[in-house]
Amino acid sequence: MTISAPTESSAVLLALRVAVDRRGAWSERDRALAALDVLVLDDPVAPAVEHLGAVAEVFGLGQLDERVLLTALLAELHPAAHLLCGLLSGDSVPARPTVALALELAGASVVDAAARDRVGPDGPLARLGLIALDGDDVLLARRLRLPDRVVARLLGSPRLAPEVASVLVDANPVDLDGYRDVAAALTAGEPLVWVHSPVGAAGTALAVAACRDVDVTCLVADLERLPAAGGPAPDPAQVHRTVRALVLEAGLGGSVLVLAGAHLAADQLGELDSAVPVVAVGRTGWDPRWSAQLPPEVTAARLSQDERAAEWHRVVGRDATTRDVLTLRMTPEEITAVGRRAEADAVRAGRAATSDDVRLAARRLSSTRDPRLRTSGSQATLDDLVLPTHTRREVERLIGWARDRDEVMALGDLQGKGGKGTGITALFSGSPGTGKTLAAHVVADSLGLDLFRVDLSSVVDKYIGETEKNLERVFTQAEALNAVLFFDEADALFGSRSSVSDARDRYANQEVSYLLQRMEASEGITVLATNLRGNLDPAFARRLHFMVHFPDPDEPTRRLLWQHHLAQLPGTDPDDPVDVPFLAGTLDVAGGDIRNIVLAAAYDAVAEHRQVGMRDLRAATVRELTKLGRRAGDARWSGDQPG
Repeated sequence: MTISAPTESSAVLLALRVAVDRRGAWSERDRALAALDVLVLDDPVAPAVEHLGAVAEVFGLGQLDERVLLTALLAELHPAAHLLCGLLSGDSVPARPTVALALELAGASVVDAAARDRVGPDGPLARLGLIALDGDDVLLARRLRLPDRVVARLLGSPRLAPEVASVLVDANPVDLDGYRDVAAALTAGEPLVWVHSPVGAAGTALAVAACRDVDVTCLVADLERLPAAGGPAPDPAQVHRTVRALVLEAGLGGSVLVLAGAHLAADQLGELDSAVPVVAVGRTGWDPRWSAQLPPEVTAARLSQDERAAEWHRVVGRDATTRDVLTLRMTPEEITAVGRRAEADAVRAGRAATSDDVRLAARRLSSTRDPRLRTSGSQATLDDLVLPTHTRREVERLIGWARDRDEVMALGDLQGKGGKGTGITALFSGSPGTGKTLAAHVVADSLGLDLFRVDLSSVVDKYIGETEKNLERVFTQAEALNAVLFFDEADALFGSRSSVSDARDRYANQEVSYLLQRMEASEGITVLATNLRGNLDPAFARRLHFMVHFPDPDEPTRRLLWQHHLAQLPGTDPDDPVDVPFLAGTLDVAGGDIRNIVLAAAYDAVAEHRQVGMRDLRAATVRELTKLGRRAGDARWSGDQPG
């Protein structure tokens, strides 16, 4: 019920005078009457009543609820009101009003069960976050307190609570399949709509499009913006507080709440009490265990390349949206954030934004403190790979698949059925130092992604069942970061499934089986590297899109490797020339060993303030071979001069 401001303001002041008169010969009567005269003169209640009417309409409040809120607000409105509330509540100093005083001023009996229920700790005012009850005394003696944001709203202030401001996001509507279903659910008055939005899907944009379709404003927030609490997820208590603050803010503004990252608060959403509809956008489907009621559910899709192009053009224009930019699998919100950063960087440099600006900003978007995420300062390119033609071609094909997979998926349901994801998996096999890890970096850098390198010691657990949990966390985090997942020395964890001779064998086989299933369900890019390809379970072959062998380099390849690494130096010593044919012909080493030799030689030469010469490479070679447990077979390595 909403009534005019003058009438309600006068009614509150009249109720205060009646409350003073009821106390008869009261020692504080003169102070109370003086405070009341100040209130009548200043009338601070009138400005708040207008805003209270709008809040009452959204939250469905009655006159009793409005009067209780106004009583709680009195102490916030004016020093005289603060003193009067304290005096009428039995204090001799300014204080907040008691529940008993609120019921008295609202014209309700303190023994009225219905009135007590409305204002009690389990009543609608407290559940909706409009009031809080301080103290643990009997109900009538507890103090009424308004949250700061409620006070600000009733006084007409647009200031947001810090919990709300920290998670708000800008979202643009995109008319994806399913947005009309969400709009229909909102029109039907559904209090909660669940949008299943897998990693990379545009669930938030779909929800915003639905709100636009039914012509309602929406408050858009993302719980994944909350800081992690010593792990991959934020503190549940902080999530709970943030959701309550968001629900209250949406109600105060009369907006639909679009809550991204809702899977972090799913157990809370099942019992949510909100005055406005909530469109929850989560990475998983709705779990019936969260609530006895099943909300409407819609599954969001990823943006097609054309839709991504439209979003990129909206933010940074066509010149910066080259083909490699369009292959970045981002949501509209991520595109907006990356595009704005790229534009700002370009403006600061006094030029138009380029695709390089976009790719750099995209790398920053996925930055994390997790040490497993490798972001190199310099980009690795295909030119850094010195490989046989067939091997290089397979790496190029892998990059091409990753770039074109969205276009292939748009052709039809060629991938992703039967619980399988749309990810790409590859196996790199070969001896140490043949370029497997570098190739993984090249794949990531060519796609504008980070490399999520898995430390096997952090995954394998001696306790049964823990390895599967660790693997799930690894896959989930890599997908969330939009990073290439790289398992180095994969044969150490994923060897051939053995015959079952004891309980440990049985559970080891289960770990392998879980990995196979999780790889198939992955939406990202997974690369396995192994030194011994024969150690891997043959069942992997059916789940791998690529099996790339990195052979030991032959003499022509070694010559190219020496030339490639020496070319990174500013020059070599002309008085001690480097004999590349001799190095390639006499040293049967891998590319990683050659890199180590050149690096060690560079340190030796810099220490003596000169350029690298053959003497430095020879000394570094002897040390490297000693590390490998080998010795140089050619007698020319033992002389004082290079051969």
